[in-house]
Order: sequence, then C-alpha cells, then structure tokens
Amino acid sequence: MTTAPDERFEPLVAPEQPADDHAYDDRFGDETSPSVGELDLEDRRALRRVVGISTELEDVTEVEYRRLRLERVVLIGVWTDGSADDAANSLIELKALAETAGSVVLDGMVQRRDRPDPATYVGSGKARELRDIVVATGADTVIVDGELTPGQLRQLEDVVKVKVIDRTALILDIFAQHATSREGKAQVELAQLSYLLPRLRGWGESMSRQAGGRVGAAGGGIGTRGPGETKIETDRRRIRARMARLRRDIAGMSHTRETKRSGRRRREVPSVAIAGYTNAGKSSLLNRLTGAGVLVENALFATLDPTVRRAEASDGRVFTLTDTVGFVRHLPHQLVEAFRSTLEEVAEADVIVHVVDGSHPDPESQLAAVREVLADIDSDGAVLRIPEIVAVNKADIADPLVVARLLRREPHAVCVSAHTGAGIPELQAAIEAVLPRPAARVHVLLPYTRGDLVARIHDSGEVLDEEHTGEGTEMHARVPRWLAEELSAYAVATAD
Repeated sequence: MTTAPDERFEPLVAPEQPADDHAYDDRFGDETSPSVGELDLEDRRALRRVVGISTELEDVTEVEYRRLRLERVVLIGVWTDGSADDAANSLIELKALAETAGSVVLDGMVQRRDRPDPATYVGSGKARELRDIVVATGADTVIVDGELTPGQLRQLEDVVKVKVIDRTALILDIFAQHATSREGKAQVELAQLSYLLPRLRGWGESMSRQAGGRVGAAGGGIGTRGPGETKIETDRRRIRARMARLRRDIAGMSHTRETKRSGRRRREVPSVAIAGYTNAGKSSLLNRLTGAGVLVENALFATLDPTVRRAEASDGRVFTLTDTVGFVRHLPHQLVEAFRSTLEEVAEADVIVHVVDGSHPDPESQLAAVREVLADIDSDGAVLRIPEIVAVNKADIADPLVVARLLRREPHAVCVSAHTGAGIPELQAAIEAVLPRPAARVHVLLPYTRGDLVARIHDSGEVLDEEHTGEGTEMHARVPRWLAEELSAYAVATAD
C-alpha cells in the first residue's frame, strides 16, 4: 500500500537515478535493510526535503554579519517511527538549534527507515546522495538529527568529505556558548569531555597508535617505536583527570547552593520552580511575575544558570521563584548528569510551574520531554509528589483550539501570555492556592515597642486577624516554627 504524499516534504530525486529496481538498490545499499516489505518502497528510496527549512536572511546587514561567522550546514534525519509531522517538527527544531549555534541552514532532508544504518546512519547510498547535496549547496558541515556512534561519525565523514556533527554535539556547543558562570562553564566542560572520551580513537593522525618493538603486524615504522603510553592513552588519562577535578569543583559549588536552600528551608520560605522546554518563555514569565530583569532572548538555551528571585503573595506570604535551565527532546545524558545539581532546584521545590509554548506545533511532546528528564533526575519519586501548574504561554499567538485542548488535558493548567500580561493574575492565584502555609498558629499580644516583630509576622507569616489595643497589637497568625519560638514570650493564653 502506497502512503499519501505529505505536503511538508518534497521528494529529493537522486541524480542519474537508474531505472532498474535492483540496480538502484545495489547502488544505494538498501538491500541491507532487514524488512523490505514493512516500509513503502518509495519511502525507502527517497530522501525527502523538508519544506521551508533553509534560513531566511532579512536584510543586507544581516547577510554581512552572517558571512563573518556562520557555518553553512545541511541537516539530515532518519524517520523511524511516528508520523510525518513528527519527523518534520524534529528537523525544524534541529534547524533552530543549528541557527542558535551560529550557522545558516541551506537544506534539510529526512529518510524513512525502520532503523538507522549501523555503518553510516543513513545507508551508504544515501550518504553518497548527501555528498551530492553538500557539493551542490556549498555546505561545509552536515548535522545529523540523532546521536552517532564513533564509527558512524567517522564513516559518514569519509563519504561526505565535510565535517559531520550529531545532535548531541550541537546542543553541547550551544551550552558552551551560553555558559557564563563558573559553575555553568564547569558543567558544560564536564559534559563535553564525557562526550569526547569514547570518540577519541580514530580522530585524526595525531591520535594514531605507537607500535613499540619490532615492526610487525601493528608496525608503524621508524619514529613510531618506543616505550610508554600511546598518544590516545595520554589524552584519555588527561581527560579522565580533568573530569575528576571538574566533578570535585561542581560538588563544592553545589554545596554552596545547598547551604542557601537549607537556610530557606529552615526559615520555611516556600520555593516555586519554573521549569519547561527551552524557549517556552520561562525567563519572560519570571520577569513578569517578579520584575527580575533576567535576560530574555528568542534563542534556545538562553538561560543556563538558575536565577532565584523573591516574590510575595497577595496575603503577604513570601516565597522564591527559580528560573531553571530549559529542556529539549533527547537531551544528551551527559548534560543531564553534569547539570544534575542545577536540575535539583526543581526536585527541591514546593510547587512546579511547568511552562509550555502554546504556539508550538506539538506542545504535548514538549510536556512529555520535560517530564521525562525530571523523572530521570528524580531518584525517589519526590517530583511526582510536588504540585504542578501548567502555564500555557504565548497565548497571544497560539491557536485557540490548541490552547483549549491543553486546558482540557491538563487538570491544573492556566492560559497566560508573558508578553502581554494576559492570565498572569490567574497564574498568581493558582500558585498561591497550592503554596504551603506556615506550620505554627499563634495568638500574641505585642507591645508597640516591638514593631519589628509585627513586621516579621507580616513578612514571613500569614496574618489571620490583627487588632490594635491599649496594651499593644493583638494578632492571630500562621508563622514558621522558628518565628513561633521567638513569639512564645508574647503568647496570649486562651481559655479552654
């Protein structure tokens, strides 16, 4: 059965395509695929160009700027499951990642396969097709929408004759560009070294092995013999030593953050974490809620370091709002491990505001990707017990039908726009409704000379009743335990 063509794809015809089916299969290596009958023959033969994937330059000054710094790249993906829309959306997201890293996207294709080719990821024939596209467009880099093994990376580069990077390396590069704090830079470097370590073998002549002893089967000849470590062993040892030092440094820096969190817990200050997909508008929402003035940029992973700001509920209760690093589909596990201490800000929160881009073509997949990463860092299921509020952001430009669908599917969802301010009061009310309340209830009579205690009750607690009498200020309130101990000297005895 032949599938209907999808309007988001254009078939990319290979040059000088043979008419004979068997000749075509031999040329492009498709006979190695294990299940010919399961996939449509036309799907398997063709690379499909994703419509509208190339970067659009807006004016002459932008052209001159990009000419100075941008790589020219071609995107390639393998579509193994899901719908055609899923495949197109994944490549469109890869385009956004590539542009954020500083490149101009010339073209983008996907290939329908039941599984990636173990040798070149796309198959030997399609790799040669990709080489023709690289030559025709003048590209100097190929970006693969997936994680390549060291062997796949090396063999694909041998065919296309230009630099090849995978999705993981691309995301690591973006993180490296955006890291500003000492901890952020250390976390990114640790993730990059974890990615590089298994990929050292075979990367360039400088990594070649020394023979040692007589020239034999492993013979490298004159200049390669000698005792000691090989170049690749030396590099691996240095990388492992550097990784160990980075882990110690990150552990020390995370200890500082844990000390601050412990102080907030001791003072019973509730914490609200803003989590969500990258570029969903988390920093804009934090600015709208607190006036924090955090960097807002229409780029992926603009925020890498957590930002904590003080906020106040309508009844006077104080809490903190934390802006966290964004998530993305197939977030490299090296980054999850390196940023674990940062991501724990979410696991330690009392409330999670999960921001999702309502204007995205597939917001449900964004929600699922974020929850998958949170489950990965959640060893004891604590995150599942934290109240979650879904903030459907960018409602001013989102499809109303999509927003309505999300509001139906998510039990605790609020429609907002950080840009216009629409829905912000409703979001604040939803946060206040689930914020934990102070544990201790007190009834005190404070002399007018202790106005400082009255202010602290208003600042840290929840005032239930307040009356000014001849002796002083009489208050019923809920306060943290540490404050209740200080107020115990002014407690009013209540009749049984």
